[in-house]
Amino acid sequence: MVSEWTREWLGLKKEGNGDDDKEMRVMESAFASASAITDQRQKIEQYKSILAAVISSNDIAQSRKFIDHMLSDDVPLVVSRQLLQTFAQELGRLEPEIQKEIAHYTLAQIQPRVVSFEEQVLVIREKLAELYESEKQWSKAAQMLSGIDLDSGMRVIDDAFRLSKCVQIACLYLEDDDAVNAEAFINKASFLVSSSQHEVLNLKYKVCYARILDLKRKFLEAALRYYDISQIEKRKIGDEEINEEALEQTLSAAVTCTILAAAGPQRSRVLATLYKDERCSKLKIYPILQKVYLERILRKPEIDAFSEELKPHQKALLPDNFTVLDRAMIEHNLLSASKLYTNISFGELGTLLGIPPHKAEKIASRMIYEDRMRGSIDQEKGLGYDAGGELLAVLRVEAVIHFDDDTEELQRWDQQIVGLCQALNDVLDSMAKKGFPVPV
Repeated sequence: MVSEWTREWLGLKKEGNGDDDKEMRVMESAFASASAITDQRQKIEQYKSILAAVISSNDIAQSRKFIDHMLSDDVPLVVSRQLLQTFAQELGRLEPEIQKEIAHYTLAQIQPRVVSFEEQVLVIREKLAELYESEKQWSKAAQMLSGIDLDSGMRVIDDAFRLSKCVQIACLYLEDDDAVNAEAFINKASFLVSSSQHEVLNLKYKVCYARILDLKRKFLEAALRYYDISQIEKRKIGDEEINEEALEQTLSAAVTCTILAAAGPQRSRVLATLYKDERCSKLKIYPILQKVYLERILRKPEIDAFSEELKPHQKALLPDNFTVLDRAMIEHNLLSASKLYTNISFGELGTLLGIPPHKAEKIASRMIYEDRMRGSIDQEKGLGYDAGGELLAVLRVEAVIHFDDDTEELQRWDQQIVGLCQALNDVLDSMAKKGFPVPV
């Protein structure tokens, strides 16, 4: 039933006379009328009637007036909670820009009494986050959701809800490649995911974690997580359909991250796993995976083609003025060269790698120091004299890098295995001669 004040108010809006003062006076009269009602059910119905008119008006001033009245001492808490809950749920009916302004205004006004209106704040923040997300303002949507108190002692919040919000916030930050903020929420989720039975949430958590490691350039760890995800056998988890294309993209991400990882034994092991996975042979990136696994030197056209498939953070400039891709390719080619040469001067090595000799020496030194490559550097020195035969300085002769051959070590390892097997056979033969049963 439409009240008299509502008819008057709607009549003013229909006339469009722009008399804001008169509209506010009518609204004040409506608030006074509703406040005077003693029956709580009738009071709530009257306020709902006012709220409906406010929402339909799409007017910022009237919406603010309604919020201010709901939070005033004139309205009992049990009534204001119910009306603000309804208001929060109806926010989506407002025009986007008005919705944003009113939502932010409401959150600001509620803040001093936020403990009393946690449920209403939750709905408002979720509505506002949905709006920002629809506009692809990912970080703003994440910030809006991050304001939800997930550790409140005033209402019951289960771990599934906490996990879903942490993962959702992390996913939103990752849309803007913000690994720092995403990691903060994925770390919170890590305490909840171990006991979670929600397979969809658990999968989203794994994907977020892999993407964070990727963005932080922890490429080998990211590759292992991407590869683990790509091996999922289920094609339907809950209501979510997992298509082959998504798994193929994840497998491709695992290959990319492995190629970009620091060259060394750990990377080689992961490369071997991927190379032997028959699914990888169908990937567009397979040719470069094959060359990297076989430790072949990569040329510029091949590197440029690979570069086109990379994301911005995978081509970012590092403090030494190499990009992430440059560093990975140089280290790979250096490791490949160690399989081809017994020794080589840094002048020649620099030409092979396409970098100055001193940079080639610096990278080689670091790889040897970190046990990612076996070798030693011979830094011979000479003496410089002037025309009169006087010593001027100690001059450094072009350094040479000597690569260690693993063949001898492998042969020693093979001999040790043969010796162990022979010793075991001798023991078994001795047991058989003495009548002891020998298991076969």
